[in-house]
Amino acid sequence: MKKVYVVGIGAGNYDGMTVGAVKVLENADIIVGYTVYVDLIRPFFPDKQFLSTPMMKETERCRLALEKAAEGNTVAMICSGDAGIYGMASPILELAVEYGVEAEIIAGVTAASSGAALLGSPITCDFAVLSLSDLLTPFDVIMKRIESVASADMCMVIYNPSSKKRSDYLAKACETVMRYRSQTTVCGICRNIGREGESFEITTLAELANTQADMFSTVFIGNSSTKIVNSRIVTPRGYSYER
Repeated sequence: MKKVYVVGIGAGNYDGMTVGAVKVLENADIIVGYTVYVDLIRPFFPDKQFLSTPMMKETERCRLALEKAAEGNTVAMICSGDAGIYGMASPILELAVEYGVEAEIIAGVTAASSGAALLGSPITCDFAVLSLSDLLTPFDVIMKRIESVASADMCMVIYNPSSKKRSDYLAKACETVMRYRSQTTVCGICRNIGREGESFEITTLAELANTQADMFSTVFIGNSSTKIVNSRIVTPRGYSYER
């Protein structure tokens, strides 16, 4: 059966891709993706044919990949991070039947994992990943989810924390969390993970509410046990270290 691969490329740097992702991209005839992600990996696979669409053209991008696969090409649809986490795995799977194409999902390293590694170990226990983008999810639904996670004292990772049109969403999320957690709760923010300009900072929940972020930022909010150990964020598993 004809097949399209949906590949998570992590942050887009070669070292951050899984071996499985690299193998699929090396064997692909055509690589399809969002323009920014295509530009990130093009230097690593210069002999491939690349097709891209801009933001807001996700459905068209999926259909383009499926059409090329249906023609008999080996096609890889790339996504940043992991293809199944705010990626194209879902729409490809929904549309693939229409084209008589099988879809195989290739896991990638999501920002929750790569960002956590920069900060230390902020999500060692139960955590939730949420997005503040209301492009596909109503804002009131997002805030209900934020409140539910906050009330359960779970760590959380927030994707898409701010944009020009959503400049106050992160502040509103922090205000909601502060109904259930101390203002001094340990938090972190990572920027441009795995890319030029990579940086991170450790802060508090109150300070985070006044922090500028963008679509290339990933925010981490600790639970009531999260602490700073030797300038790194640690959420304890609960082990006893007594000898």
